[in-house]
Amino acid sequence: MKLGKVRAAATAGAVLAGVVIASALAANGERAGHDGGRADGVVLAHGSDRLPNHTASDWVTYADHVVVVTAKAERELPAHQEEIEAGQGYLPREVTLEVENTLWSRDGAAKPAPVAEFAWPAAGWTFSEQGRRPLAVEGRPRIEVGHTYVLAIVWVPAFTDGGETVPGQWRGLGESSVLPYDGGVIGDGESEGRIQSAAATMNERASEGPDGPSLEETMTGKGAADLAAVLDAARPGERQDFGPR
Repeated sequence: MKLGKVRAAATAGAVLAGVVIASALAANGERAGHDGGRADGVVLAHGSDRLPNHTASDWVTYADHVVVVTAKAERELPAHQEEIEAGQGYLPREVTLEVENTLWSRDGAAKPAPVAEFAWPAAGWTFSEQGRRPLAVEGRPRIEVGHTYVLAIVWVPAFTDGGETVPGQWRGLGESSVLPYDGGVIGDGESEGRIQSAAATMNERASEGPDGPSLEETMTGKGAADLAAVLDAARPGERQDFGPR
């Protein structure tokens, strides 16, 4: 995904929800609108990355910490009143993540790595008169309870957005900074709301993109220790300021 690129919602009924979805998903690394849905009922959102996250150098430049977490609980958050009155919109979701291990930390990180658990704004549900449907961001995990993930996280202090104060919180970098990690294998587990295997993912990604293989792609099928070694060896680049986004 390219920085700053947002695809508009493809249906008129999704426009209002798309605005709210963009605001809600920004907290975990994406800005997103949505279009259509899969045969299994999951609505796929398309977003843009908050920060560069394609390479190991990107991770060690912009992340504060890289942690292994397991999703332990979730709770539904209320929709905006305007959406409730319209009968269609977006229901945000907050997931409680339990920290299993810290794989890497940046010298001079703004805040120590979380040691127990922390809240993570995750993709929730769209709703209309026809009912509710789970939302997932294309190409990344939805963060489902019971599954384990590797996250590259950065602490974003509180800031004001449109007159509203957004509290300080841990955020992701973008699409390639949240990796499935069930059973100790990067690429095994939940992504886009369904279960995938590292082997199948490697077959699907046989051809490289114009920017070359991502860190996620090169680490698929490997373990956390392998990722930690790559990050320890990576050299950070010059940090650019993209704002709180």
